[in-house]
Amino acid sequence: MKSQKGVTLISLTIYVIAMTIVIAVIARLSTFFYSNTTDIKDIEPITEYTTFNSHFSEEVNTPDMKILECGEDYIVFDNGVQYTFVGENEGIYRNKAKICRNIVACKFEQGTNENGKTTVTVTIRVKNDNTNRQPIVYTLK
Repeated sequence: MKSQKGVTLISLTIYVIAMTIVIAVIARLSTFFYSNTTDIKDIEPITEYTTFNSHFSEEVNTPDMKILECGEDYIVFDNGVQYTFVGENEGIYRNKAKICRNIVACKFEQGTNENGKTTVTVTIRVKNDNTNRQPIVYTLK
């Protein structure tokens, strides 16, 4: 009797059906994933304020930090870090990295408080934020 080698028609049919089921499951999961990621359209304004505050507080709370330059839409610290508002991109950048999105307006003002310490007043307006947020005043250490 001869030894039969190879794939029978039944086993080939089973392989094709199994691969079709696996591909269908993967396609369904990836469609579900991509449809959920496109649902994230609006940014919560409080998230943008918190993100900016966490980055900016790091510079302000560094001991002996000095401001080299302060314009209406940018500020440069002596450690080389620059925060810039770019209206065309609706973002605030820390050096070249975009840290906040959907920013309609941002203004930096340098001043001094009654103790003679340097202050920075930051006014930020986020798109779709209907609350009247007050400017944040940071005091350099």
